Amino acid sequence: MKILIIQSASIGDVILATPLLESLHSEYPSAEIDLLVKKGMEGLFKEHPFLNHLIIWDKARKFNDFLRILHNARKRKYDLVINIQRFALTGILTGFSGASTTIGFSKNPFSFLFTKSIPHRIGQGIHEVERNMSLIHSVLSAGQRVKEFGSIPRPRLYPSPSDESGVRPYKDHPYVTISPASLWFTKQFPAVKWVELIKTLPPEIHIYLLGSPADLQLCEEIRSLSGQENLLILAGKLSFLESAALMRDSRMNYTNDSAPMHLASAVNALTSAVYCSTVPEFGFGPLAEKTWIIQTGKQLKCRPCGLHGKKECPLEHFECALTINPDQFPAIPG
Repeated sequence: MKILIIQSASIGDVILATPLLESLHSEYPSAEIDLLVKKGMEGLFKEHPFLNHLIIWDKARKFNDFLRILHNARKRKYDLVINIQRFALTGILTGFSGASTTIGFSKNPFSFLFTKSIPHRIGQGIHEVERNMSLIHSVLSAGQRVKEFGSIPRPRLYPSPSDESGVRPYKDHPYVTISPASLWFTKQFPAVKWVELIKTLPPEIHIYLLGSPADLQLCEEIRSLSGQENLLILAGKLSFLESAALMRDSRMNYTNDSAPMHLASAVNALTSAVYCSTVPEFGFGPLAEKTWIIQTGKQLKCRPCGLHGKKECPLEHFECALTINPDQFPAIPG
């Protein structure tokens, strides 16, 4: 059996697609499972044990690369294509893949080409993983459905031995990680608020700031304002899976409602997730066994101001972030 899963969105969305890979492998252990992601996401799946082939879509050559992928998909003769994306080109790819069974969300404008389309409902206490898993409900056996749908399956990634060795030197002392950045201003806890938190941490705790090279300026600002000698900036120095391996053994991982939160979930790491303008009820909350949601206690009529973050606070006060206090964070586990 040949299966293709399509999720060409950003890091967090791709991580939240991994339960499908786990469940399909469990149901069809001899199946060849391929995964389509956009260029830049391939580092998440280095040496993944259940993945047959990773297909990379170079969005810089969007249409030309799409034609290449479509041509190869038809040659591959998939039995099953699962499309998690809700955008037109992935709908065309799914519909014209030649697969005998094609499943995707009804919000996709080309869902009429699928053999089965599934509603995608935001809110109502439904997690995004549950929404994604609904796509494969019909292709799982009754026993597997009971197993997978009794609770929300946790996303999972697999740091390799080289990823583990790459971060081993940072684990010689107790530490926490902070992933301070977000692509969206209103999802990002301000630098001054991160500094307030840092100043409450036990003096023996080492602090690692994680993120991409684009986050270096923010990390430098936090380091400068905090004046902490035991703070090290690792943003831009670690791969996705190295960051995950470091998070897994951290005494706490502090994140925004953003991709690092899902990275922590994928290795079942302790997580304190800060929600500013968004809310967990949208269905993108942390899924590790031990998590804490940090959000304002002030009743704000403007919150949430949208499903995704915004480039600035629409009312120019950003109280959803600025009214969160350090004493709302849990104590560092011993």
